[in-house]
Amino acid sequence: MSNSRTPSDKYAQDTAFLEDFTTLSAFGSTPGGGVERQAATAADGEQRAWLHRWLTDRGFEVHYDGVGNQFGLFTLTPGAPYVLSGSHLDSQPLGGRYDGAYGVLAAAHAAHRAVRRWTASEETPRYNVAVVNWFNEEGSRFKPSMMGSSVFTGKLPAGTALATTDPAGTTVESALREIGTIGDHAGPEVASYAEIHIEQGRGLEDAGTTIGLVESTWAARKYQVVVRGEQSHTGSTIMADRRDALFGASLLVVGVRELAEQSTDTPLHTSVSEMAILPNSPVVVAREVRMHVDLRSPDEALLDAAAKKLAESLPGIEERAAVGIELVQTHGWGVAPFPEAGVELAAEVADELGLSHQRVMTIAGHDSVNMKDVAPAVMLFVPSVDGISHNEGEFTQDSEICAGTDQLTEVLHRLMNGALDNGR
Repeated sequence: MSNSRTPSDKYAQDTAFLEDFTTLSAFGSTPGGGVERQAATAADGEQRAWLHRWLTDRGFEVHYDGVGNQFGLFTLTPGAPYVLSGSHLDSQPLGGRYDGAYGVLAAAHAAHRAVRRWTASEETPRYNVAVVNWFNEEGSRFKPSMMGSSVFTGKLPAGTALATTDPAGTTVESALREIGTIGDHAGPEVASYAEIHIEQGRGLEDAGTTIGLVESTWAARKYQVVVRGEQSHTGSTIMADRRDALFGASLLVVGVRELAEQSTDTPLHTSVSEMAILPNSPVVVAREVRMHVDLRSPDEALLDAAAKKLAESLPGIEERAAVGIELVQTHGWGVAPFPEAGVELAAEVADELGLSHQRVMTIAGHDSVNMKDVAPAVMLFVPSVDGISHNEGEFTQDSEICAGTDQLTEVLHRLMNGALDNGR
């Protein structure tokens, strides 16, 4: 079924989308032009309430499941499964306006447009459509990341997620009840899934390409590290007697960076983040440091080799700093393809819309990485200016977020007619 929009129709749709994006960006806005609305905070509750109203005003039924995933369902074909589309509204501390939020709002507008087209055609689609705002994709307040979609896809027990605490000791369940977005809905039966996101890198911008067609993931390994030493006086304790956990942690930080620097032929991204130092006093040598290590690569063999090197480096650090180090992998994923039929469908749509496109891998984790394992999935990117993300300066041109929403609309419309049936 063709989409015969006039230029005035497109202008009206783009204007409405950009106005809604401005409204959404005001929740938890920061002086630097970004947002701070970590999962189940007051700002997250406010934006969820706004999305709830937006969806119900347009005929969607809004429900929450037991871990706070927010679903907006529009039923055109009673009893049929749903084409699900969305992303997440939660952010990193001092995060950007686009990461996740763009994908949720684009899904809402795309689903609404698709519904209007099906209604105007007087035809009945094979599948219904639903919008999702996944809970705690970022994993900044509560760990792990992609929590809501992990529970939905059976990769994480709901009880484990609900009992997870933030650094202040607040549980997920308590935080969700505080903002009133926890329920008992099972979530929709999913026929297929589609998500659009900013790239969070500069590949598309450098290539002058509007749409990224995600064909696979990079592999990732994430670790919790605890370095244990002994608390002592920063001044009077002689150097030979010190068991400085922060010194040991610092050696590990350098070692993790050197893993990436030593990988010259194949990309390896390495990071250390979220460091907690005890007792964190100006006159006390640290007795303990807790931190996270993140390794990513498009080559699983290289990633495994890097993980092995990391483990082999620990005894030397322990001896030099007189500390003990515990390294535990918390979660990860391998290089995994998205369905080829979905990539081809998205390419066909982009060609018909006159949008430049190219195949890409996703380095970052997204809820689609979970969803592709349980339903046919399409993942799309739009460019990020200078590749900036998880930063208040995150930015994508208005023309490109509007083009991406057009792309997602056409993809959803075709998925509702069964375009990926037998297309896993």
